[in-house]
Formats: sequence, structure tokens, C-alpha cells
Amino acid sequence: MPERRAQLPAAMQSKGAQTEEEEAPNPSPSGNELPRDPLPPLYRELLQSRGLLEQLVHERRLTIATLAHEIKNPLAIISGYVDLLLEQKAGPLTDRQHKILESAQNNCARLRKLTQDFLSYSALESGSKTFPVSFKLGDLNACVSEVSGYWMPKFLAKGVALFFKTNPQIERFKFDYYKIQQVIANLIENALKFTPEGGSVWITAEPHLWDRRRSPASNHHLERRREEMREPNAVRVSVADTGIGIPGEFHEEIFQDFFRIPREENEPYGAGLGLAISRRLVQLHGGKIWVEGELGTGSRFCFLLPFNPSRE
Repeated sequence: MPERRAQLPAAMQSKGAQTEEEEAPNPSPSGNELPRDPLPPLYRELLQSRGLLEQLVHERRLTIATLAHEIKNPLAIISGYVDLLLEQKAGPLTDRQHKILESAQNNCARLRKLTQDFLSYSALESGSKTFPVSFKLGDLNACVSEVSGYWMPKFLAKGVALFFKTNPQIERFKFDYYKIQQVIANLIENALKFTPEGGSVWITAEPHLWDRRRSPASNHHLERRREEMREPNAVRVSVADTGIGIPGEFHEEIFQDFFRIPREENEPYGAGLGLAISRRLVQLHGGKIWVEGELGTGSRFCFLLPFNPSRE
């Protein structure tokens, strides 16, 4: 027994030395330890998947832009020839020929709108460098009036009333005149598309007090906040119609890329980019956009533009 006890420590020492050798890191040929990978395998796979997804999105964006550019020029030529024939500069037309050419003209206009939407979407997805926002002191009343005047003949042709009254309370402020016109044009076009003959569309613009700070403040703090923000700091623009309306469950999704509300086959349709583009353009101004209303009660699209987006 004494001899066995004397052998135990030696065995334990041998086992301990063996464990230290197994746990010791393998030296590199230069004698330094090899660096360990700090990223877990699952996280590394997620990074790789994200890279692949970004590459696919980039390729889709390039494909859309390329197709839009390829379609744009031939479409302009076809549209020009159709207009030339409708003006009867190539000879007189029968009533049937005139109706056929009018249908071709309408479809050319729809394709031009789709092409422009694709180009705008591609530019917005590429970033602000390829789609810059030019903030200049401008008149929002003039901006809206100009767009309304352009769309008025189309409203008259369909038998839909369009109303807009300038608001003298809106002072000049900095915004991108033409990009806001694009937003308003998209909303007006949607209103006309889904409003039946005999309906009405109203465009309004008014100063708005926009408090975007959210905090569980006490009543005292809320009252003091209201006192500090007596003056309007934004403009609220709305386009309301007496059309078919939008179900409440689609109020968020309708601003997503390529989203289209399920409708009847004979109802108007599009690429599902107009509202997505409008949302991006409003966000570039530091604003927000939303829709109100329910199915069968018409729709009201609203967006806010801060007077000073850099401070909001």
C-alpha cells in the first residue's frame, strides 16, 4: 500500500502534463501562435448571406434601370408617330382609325409613366448622390397650382372635379420644387385613377405644428412643450378623393416597393412604385407620408414637410 500511494502523485503529474500539452495552442511555422477567428460560424454565415442579398438587390436595380433606358427611346419615337397620325398630318383618318390611335396614345402615356417610375426608383435606390435633393426657397402654393393646372384637362375629360385654393398663410420655405411636384402628381394621378365619374378630389395645404419628440413626459412638461412650440414648423399637404378607398389593413403596405392592392381585373392598375417613390422623396425632405380612410369612403393621402429639415 505505501508503494501504491507513492505512485499516485507521479501518475497525476503525468496526466496533468499531458493535459497541458493537449490544451497548448499549436505554434505556427514561424513560432507564433495562430490567430483565432473572433466571429462565430453562424454570424459569419449571416454576413455572407447579407452580402449575397445586397448583390442581388444591386443587380435588380441595374436591370430595372437598363430596361427602362432601353424602352424610353423607342417608346418616345412610337409616341411621336402616334401623335403625328392623330394630327392627320399624314392624311385623313376614319373614326375607327382615330379611336385605335387614341388607345395607342393612352397606352404609350402609361408606358412612359412606368418607365419614369422605374428610372426614379432606380435612382432613389442608388442613393442621394445619383438623386440629389436641391433645397431652395420656394412657393408651395405655386408648386401645387402648377401641378393642378397640368392635370386639370385629364380631370375634365373623365368628369372628376379637382379643387385647390391657395393658402396665404404658407410662407416661402426651402424644399425641392420639382421633387415635391412629383409627389403631388403621383397622389393626384392615384386619386383620378380610382375616383369614378362625378367624383371630386381636393388638394389642401396648411401650416402645421409637428412635434416629433416622443417621451413619457408629465403634464407640466407637455404644457411647457406646447408653449415652446406655438409657431408652425411644417406644412401639411393632403389629397382627398371620393373614390373607392383603401382597406385599413393595407395602409402601411401600400407604400412598399411594387405593392399593389388586390382588386378586380377591370380596375386600374400600375407597377406599384408611385407611392413608394413618393415616400422616399418625402423622407428626403425630413417629412413623413400616410393615408387615411377606409374601403368605400374615399382616401386622403397626407404628407408633412418641415420648414427646416436639418433641425427636425
